[in-house]
Amino acid sequence: MSLKCGIVGLPNVGKSTLFNCLSSAKAQAANFPFCTIEPNVGMITVPDERLQHLAEIDQPKRVIPATMEIADIAGLVKGASKGEGLGNKFLSHIRETDAIIHVLRCFDDGNITHVDGSVDPIRDKEIIDTELQLKDLETIESRLGKVEKQAQSGGDKNAKRLLEILKRYQEVLLQGKSARTVELDSKDDRRLARELFLLTDKPVLYVCNVDEASAVTGNHYVEAVKAAVAGENAQCLVVAAKIESEIAELETYEEKEMFLSELGLKESGVARLIKAAYALLDLQTYFTTGPDESRAWTFVRGTKAPQAAGIIHSDFEKGFIRAEVIKYDDYVRLRSEAACKEAGRLSVEGKDYVVQDGDILHFRFNV
Repeated sequence: MSLKCGIVGLPNVGKSTLFNCLSSAKAQAANFPFCTIEPNVGMITVPDERLQHLAEIDQPKRVIPATMEIADIAGLVKGASKGEGLGNKFLSHIRETDAIIHVLRCFDDGNITHVDGSVDPIRDKEIIDTELQLKDLETIESRLGKVEKQAQSGGDKNAKRLLEILKRYQEVLLQGKSARTVELDSKDDRRLARELFLLTDKPVLYVCNVDEASAVTGNHYVEAVKAAVAGENAQCLVVAAKIESEIAELETYEEKEMFLSELGLKESGVARLIKAAYALLDLQTYFTTGPDESRAWTFVRGTKAPQAAGIIHSDFEKGFIRAEVIKYDDYVRLRSEAACKEAGRLSVEGKDYVVQDGDILHFRFNV
């Protein structure tokens, strides 16, 4: 399944540096605004130690990890919602993403120009938020008149419900809050809301880009950001993009591990960021494994077995008969499908089975 995260932020906060660490694609990184005009897009792998353990057991010909698309979207500026700084183009690129990675500058460096003259991540966050909220308000208000007429005529059964949703969004946006702060109870309401494609309704991960000294502990800028996003239903992550770029240049896994250890980090910021973005989209992983291939497959939490089978091939879903399920811990402990079967650790599940993170699956189907 194709999923896309967009990296956003003001110019010169470290977006392109972070993107270069995430992807083998090399975005131009320079000390001036609008260095990135078209969104650089890269396909990144999702780090998962479980896949490596399965490959060690089965020694397959191929190992295929889960992937995610990531886009480096050019720096937004104040007035973007009205087209300032190529704003309309940038906002359309954000609309195409499933989630937003919002990079905030949380470091001091006199050699790197800040577009607004000083370091203030809360101000920077509010500039971006305001521009996205204004664009969403424009979207809402352009729909309201039409939906009000439909609700009054009674011709569209969903119009009254949609009108209520639009008014709720309009209310919070006028208060300077993002659409994601509105909680919708029913599945139908959430479906109607998704069709609006609101920018501030997308899940967001705030990335505090810090200096090396703050990579482990954070700093006062980070604490201010955490306090500012506390009521926003959003995640916050601390990453030192400059360090990550140095790690990316190292040749071997051992060198990277030693570098991280010296800094007091258990895992690279890039790995943590990818995992956080994966979780942000409510994604999980199931595996298929054997002598030919060990592979990670991405699915949305709550997916049932036939739909999970369809991720591999549509015929698997159409002709679904059953799923043979082994839990990851059992497979690693017993070290083969045959041993799991003999120990009674292989279960046979039908169409109503909800796939769990880490399941090792074999689908039976007939087309």
